[in-house]
Parts: sequence; structure tokens; C-alpha cells
Amino acid sequence: MTVLPRLDLAAIDPAGTGPFADKEAAAAQLAVDAKAIGALQDRLHAEGTRALLVVLQGIDTSGKDGTVRGVFGEVGPIGVAVTPFGEPTRTELAHDFLWRIHAAVPRRGMIGVFNRSHYEEVLVVKVRNLAPAAAVERAYGQINDFERLLVETGTTVLKFMLHVSKDEQRKRLEERRRDPEKRWKFNPRDLEDRGSWDGFATAYQTMLDRTSTDWAPWTVVPADRKWARNAIVADRVRKTLEAMDPKYPDLDWSGQEFSVP
Repeated sequence: MTVLPRLDLAAIDPAGTGPFADKEAAAAQLAVDAKAIGALQDRLHAEGTRALLVVLQGIDTSGKDGTVRGVFGEVGPIGVAVTPFGEPTRTELAHDFLWRIHAAVPRRGMIGVFNRSHYEEVLVVKVRNLAPAAAVERAYGQINDFERLLVETGTTVLKFMLHVSKDEQRKRLEERRRDPEKRWKFNPRDLEDRGSWDGFATAYQTMLDRTSTDWAPWTVVPADRKWARNAIVADRVRKTLEAMDPKYPDLDWSGQEFSVP
């Protein structure tokens, strides 16, 4: 495995804006990129030989739902599948932790988006002590092997860690609690996890250190500014699809007679 440059969370400003000078510039570029992603996905779907998996991981209020809406809003509904992973069911707990994940991997021709993912095993499970430490330790290697399998069989893997500050999370949780239209999102359990902020920060840093591989590297996305977050992710998704360069099938109907009744 190639050793990648270390992603140091403490050195990355959650309020950063990436390459975008201001909100207007980011919004303009996002509109262009979202449309391009839609067109590229159409080619990927028609080609039908490869897939793209986008993993969105971040603490509560980091903006996973908003990222999906902002980045993939121009993609046709038959070409993208969004899977939100919540607490595992009894059936899922009766299998290994990757069982439900593998079942949701996008088929060829599709873009799949994971809202949370298999990384819960080394984040929530680790911080809440829901599994033995030895099992969590093994999970890092199992995740790397799983993602390598996906890549080797035709699925490109993009992983985004949405990096929000503690102050911004407090503001967003308060907004959820007070706004009648957002109150349904508020979960008192989020406050418990907020009390383990340092533990989650350590777990996320270890996750980045142990699972940012040359076949499936992590991108840390500043998430305090929603407009910058969405624009940064869209830019990376578009460039990845352009590098994949999907093609429409070259179908030759010459010499065949067809008529539409």
C-alpha cells in the first residue's frame, strides 16, 4: 500500500473555502459541475460496465443530506442510489458488519452514495464501546480489503469526511431544536455524542490514518460553510467522472431494417 500524505484534522480549518473566493463564485461553479455530473452519469449508465461509489462520513450536522441534494440534484433518478445507514437491524447484526454495506454497493452503470457507511464500525462503534477493541482494530484492515475488492472489480471509490467545527455543530443543533420544520431531525442522542467530541475527533483521525489508501483515499472537506462544502465535493466528483471518461455504446444498426409501428 502506498503511503499517502497524512491528513491532519487539527491543521484543516472547518471554515475553509477550498479554491473558491466567495459564495457567489462557489454557487456558479456548483451549478456548472452539477449539470456536468448529470451528463457524465448518463454516459456511465449507458456504458454499464463501471460504477462510482461516493462515501459521505461526518458527525451529526456536518451536512451529508445537504451535500447529496447540492451535488447530485441534476442526476437522473435511475442513475443514482442514495443509501442512508442507520443503526443496524437485528438481521444485520446477525451478519458481519460489511454484509449490509456490500448489498448496497452500486451496480455497474450507477452512482451510489452512502450517507454514513461501513466507517461507523471504527467511529460510533469504537467511541461508544459497542464492540471489543480487538474487533474494531481488525475492522481497519477489513475495510481496506473490501474497498480494494470494489476497485479491482470496477467500482471507483470516493470518500469525503465532512469536517465541521464544534461551534458550528452547536449552532446547527440549536437551529434544529428551535425550528418546527427541522425539529424532527433533532435527536437527544446527538447531545450524548457531542459530549464525546474529543473521542470522535481521535477516532476520525485514526480512521484517516489507517484507511486513506492509494486505491480509496480520503478527502477532508471543510463543512462549516455549506456553499463551500457542496462546491468542493462537486468539483471532486466531476473530475473523477471525467477521468473515468464513460462512453456511450457504439451500436451499429447498419444493414438492419426497423420500423416503428
